[in-house]
Amino acid sequence: MAFIKEESEGMKIEESFRVKQEVTEEQTDLMGLKEESQELNEMEEKNHDFMTGETSFSCSQTHKEEFRNLKVQMSVYTEESPLTCQDLKIHPGEKPFICPQCGKRFTQRRILTTHLRVHTGEKPFVCPQCGKSFTQSSHLKTHLKIHTGEKPFICPQCGKRFTQRRILTTHLRVHTGEKPFVCPQCGKSFTQSSHLKTHLKIHTGEKPFICPQCGKRFTQRRILTTHLRVHTGEKPFVCPQCGKSFTQSSHLKTHLKIHTGEKPFICPQCGKRFTQRRILTTHLRVHTGEKPFVCPQCGKRFTEKKTLNTHLRVHSGEKPFVCPQCGKSFSQSSHLKTHLKIHTGEKPYACTLCGNRFSLKGHLKNHMRIHTGEKPYACSLCGNHFSLKAHLKNHMRIHTGEKPYACSLCGNRFSLKTHLKNHMRIHTGEKPFACDQCGKSYRFKLHLDLHMRNHSGEKCLICQDCGKSFIYRANFKTHMRVHTGEKPYSCHECGKSFTIKGNLKIHMRVHTGEKPYKVGDIVAVLGSTRPSGGFQEFHNLLQELGLVDLTVRTLTRTA
Repeated sequence: MAFIKEESEGMKIEESFRVKQEVTEEQTDLMGLKEESQELNEMEEKNHDFMTGETSFSCSQTHKEEFRNLKVQMSVYTEESPLTCQDLKIHPGEKPFICPQCGKRFTQRRILTTHLRVHTGEKPFVCPQCGKSFTQSSHLKTHLKIHTGEKPFICPQCGKRFTQRRILTTHLRVHTGEKPFVCPQCGKSFTQSSHLKTHLKIHTGEKPFICPQCGKRFTQRRILTTHLRVHTGEKPFVCPQCGKSFTQSSHLKTHLKIHTGEKPFICPQCGKRFTQRRILTTHLRVHTGEKPFVCPQCGKRFTEKKTLNTHLRVHSGEKPFVCPQCGKSFSQSSHLKTHLKIHTGEKPYACTLCGNRFSLKGHLKNHMRIHTGEKPYACSLCGNHFSLKAHLKNHMRIHTGEKPYACSLCGNRFSLKTHLKNHMRIHTGEKPFACDQCGKSYRFKLHLDLHMRNHSGEKCLICQDCGKSFIYRANFKTHMRVHTGEKPYSCHECGKSFTIKGNLKIHMRVHTGEKPYKVGDIVAVLGSTRPSGGFQEFHNLLQELGLVDLTVRTLTRTA
């Protein structure tokens, strides 16, 4: 046992001398250090005690810190290791390597060397295939696998292959459901530490990456890089099938599923399939009724955050999407896209039954209901059906009495925005629809269309019973009551009914005693009236109005 102990102590002494020798050689190599460095080296050597056969580090903390800092600062320029492994074991967890630019600390010199390239912009590792450069050799090594197509790491669950082991490790959490990185603020968990780091910026509000063009701030550099393409118009990701280009690789990946027909995400409720998980997540809210995004202004709720963001522009009045042709602005990019087709005249969607063409696919879909007669939107209160959801929404205001659109001049309220727009022409006197034949102008296009029939002689409304034709639908509707016998306007005094509302109004004067017209006026009017049906039809009209006796006496005297 004594032999073993002696041998053990001998090994310790030998190890102590070896450590001292390595430290001395490393100090000798730092030829660029001046007298201050040499004095600190001597102080360190003096503090080695070999009396017990063990290495004792009894140097003061101040001297050790000065020594390390000086050696670290010099190592940045000499590219030599400032500390030995033995030195690092003095204080575990210490980060002795300090960046002279930003003060960030590191555990290893090589990590500091790599970090310094962030400040210098140096990328010494260049790809021989495409010329792309990198700050680290490991990044270049990973990049080269793109050119070779090498993916040596295989998922045992689904067979998917990866270029890096860490990506495979992260991918395996998809199968296991493991989310080891937990937010200390809200408890939300993530599969990757980088995702947690990004998430924490939501709580801190930190957005360190600023767009130099518009000043918008972002939580991640990659989001800023993608955003800059809005200003530059760059779309580097091109579809090999159709040539369409995208600003983000994820958008291209999603687009490619259109060509492959792949829809891997299935709704467990209705079986509908989707190309993206987020679309499935949003779709599931149709079944659950969940609307987690609430407008802070009016309390309206939405199933998607982007829909809420768009809605908020109603309150702010923001219209960031501007037409380069006419300067008109829009609150949504899709509205601008649709508007641009007015300038280009593009109508890519054609009806297969009548040949009508449309600028939007949705408009064609709505148009097809004219041919099919489909009215899928039903009123829950009265059972009326409508071909468009917007028509049902407008109809519901009849039941609710809602009139959200108010005239700023007279206070009149309307259930439809178009009605308010038309009403405003009363105040402005605007009559934008002019007849090219006689120059007469109208507030509404419908009135101009009807007026044009006076010039063309067109009478498109024909009675199927007698063949009589009409220009105006109101006249045609009134005429049809001659055949049907319908008299929808009834006197609440005597119960007598009339085919025309105006006739009821005249009849009411019998009960009220009102006589707004003189006998001479009546004679003048009757003298100029020649009903097409002869005297009998004329007599029937007067009888309906209750004016037969007065008229007959008047006509007798005048004869």
